[in-house]
Amino acid sequence: MTGFFDALEARPPERREAELMARLPGFLARAVAGSAHARQVMQGVPPAEIASRAALAQLPVTRKSDLIGAQAADPPFAGLNGIPVGQLARIFVSPGPIHEPQGEGVDTFRFARALHATGLRPGDIMQNCFAYHFTPAGFMLEGGARALGCPVIPAGTGNTEAQARAMAHLRPRAYSGTPDFLKTILERADELGLDVSSLRLGHVSGGAYLPSLRAFYADRGLTVLQSYATAECGVIAYESEAREGLILDEEVIVEIVRPGTGDPVPDGEVGEVVVTVFDDAYPLLRFATGDLSAVMPGASPCGRTNARIRGWMGRADQATKVRGLFVRPEMVAEVARQVPGLGRLRLVVSEDGGRDRMELRAEAPDDPALRERLLAALHGVTRLRGEVALVPPGSLPNDGKVVDDTRPIPA
Repeated sequence: MTGFFDALEARPPERREAELMARLPGFLARAVAGSAHARQVMQGVPPAEIASRAALAQLPVTRKSDLIGAQAADPPFAGLNGIPVGQLARIFVSPGPIHEPQGEGVDTFRFARALHATGLRPGDIMQNCFAYHFTPAGFMLEGGARALGCPVIPAGTGNTEAQARAMAHLRPRAYSGTPDFLKTILERADELGLDVSSLRLGHVSGGAYLPSLRAFYADRGLTVLQSYATAECGVIAYESEAREGLILDEEVIVEIVRPGTGDPVPDGEVGEVVVTVFDDAYPLLRFATGDLSAVMPGASPCGRTNARIRGWMGRADQATKVRGLFVRPEMVAEVARQVPGLGRLRLVVSEDGGRDRMELRAEAPDDPALRERLLAALHGVTRLRGEVALVPPGSLPNDGKVVDDTRPIPA
């Protein structure tokens, strides 16, 4: 694989930093003019004064974990939109709920660069197995592929046999979706005796890309790379053929801060990922994702010169992703509200054969009817299938942990 998406990827680091900082004052001025939240964040600070990382670090962070309450109190977006609601292209509803505005444009989430690094080229067909329902992931990947000139099969999630048959008939070169779902499709194709050998590439996100999955795809001769993105920020960083960390996108400013603060930490130290996104429709200023990562030393061996992060290393809070969707402590509380009379609850996320597994443990007497009520509430709140285990009262630890992600952290 040769060539970069554009010349920005090969800029000298000093030039990149100078150009990003030069863009900040104008972007902030537009954000203040259009966004009530940006005006609150700036608190009367002239945008012209924010032209360095040190100055940017003086602004307060906007925490993803606060959006649910803020948007409930000030609908629809808590003033974070930078253009009037009537001028938006789409409005998404992610679990929580968190509502995200999208402005006009083909690739507003900037996935073309990440897909190009995976090897996607004009004319390649991509089977997009991210959800198109309410959440933005399906549109994110489709926008990037269309910007590259690639036809897209809007396959969405689930329907494994239909996915395999479509892949065999339409002969896509690339897959996009969560890391484990591609394995499910390929195994089903094998069972059905279908030829899916056209598939050579995969771009995955929305979940842990575990070593066991990497080995499975490598054994089949597939190039499957990942990106780190959020519904609010779009692409933050992406993997290249070097497979050494995730390279920061060219259109964002990323800081790693000490969790619970807005204070940047030294390179190499693990902290919370904070992102400023140059998007006039949704101008996020120092958006604290809740994800942990760290800056890696040096540049990627692939020749791209932007900084790299180690990828997802856990959560600064207890939220985590399961099959591409976030689960949060607030969701467990909502299950408890819908099914009262329980003791402690703990949502345990684990990995089983390369697939995400989710089990809600609830302190309560053994009662099949109660278990069924909890299963229905868990699915209704999280939009994910899980399991329920009723455990004796007083048996769960009194440690304040509500969501316990026990999956291994990828290397």
